[in-house]
Amino acid sequence: MKHGKKYVEAAKAIDRTKLYEPEEAMSAVKKAAVAKFDETIEVHIRTGCDGRHAEQQIRGAVVLPHGTGRTVRVLVFAKGAKLDEAQAAGADHVGGEELIPKIQNDGWLDFDVVVATPDMMGVVGRLGKVLGPKGLMPNPKAGTVTMDVTKAIQDIKAGKVEYRLDKANIIHVPVGKASFSEEQLLDNFNALLSAIQKAKPAALKGQYLKSISVAPTMGPGVKVNNTKY
Repeated sequence: MKHGKKYVEAAKAIDRTKLYEPEEAMSAVKKAAVAKFDETIEVHIRTGCDGRHAEQQIRGAVVLPHGTGRTVRVLVFAKGAKLDEAQAAGADHVGGEELIPKIQNDGWLDFDVVVATPDMMGVVGRLGKVLGPKGLMPNPKAGTVTMDVTKAIQDIKAGKVEYRLDKANIIHVPVGKASFSEEQLLDNFNALLSAIQKAKPAALKGQYLKSISVAPTMGPGVKVNNTKY
């Protein structure tokens, strides 16, 4: 894969053979973000899990102390008083059954997170083929299927991120923007790692976190020393 001039320049400053301490890694990844926009800083964690086995699946959510640096649009599926509660809590869109054709037929996807009350999951389930592949399906483990819609919305707006294994058993999570300070990125990184450590499947044998790297949207990755994790 051919990289642009800026990427090549940024990559020269990073020692590919070195495992950076987390503090150093945050400094290095900020310098590697050389695009004209405020790049997202993402953490990539290669695990020793085998997601094909249900007991080795990892899925959950954590509120990052400094948020993600982006505005998150929340859609809430609810009915009755819960609709009003969601609106009052700051949801960007609220509704019920009437939203199904809008999403299914018109391709409306002007939202980043979907929250649903348990009594609406029968309705939301019909959107599985649309929301599932995009990782937008509400899930109790992620706190997005709940009667406490106020808390769910507040957590999401405050910087709650979801983590889960992809098909290659890697976890990808944003921990902020290149404009964040090194301290903010480190706080968010540590909060994420702490949550993922607690989520270690009891059934897993062998090494849990095989490698950790941080990377800006358009720049090279920085390998993190994961011995203390």
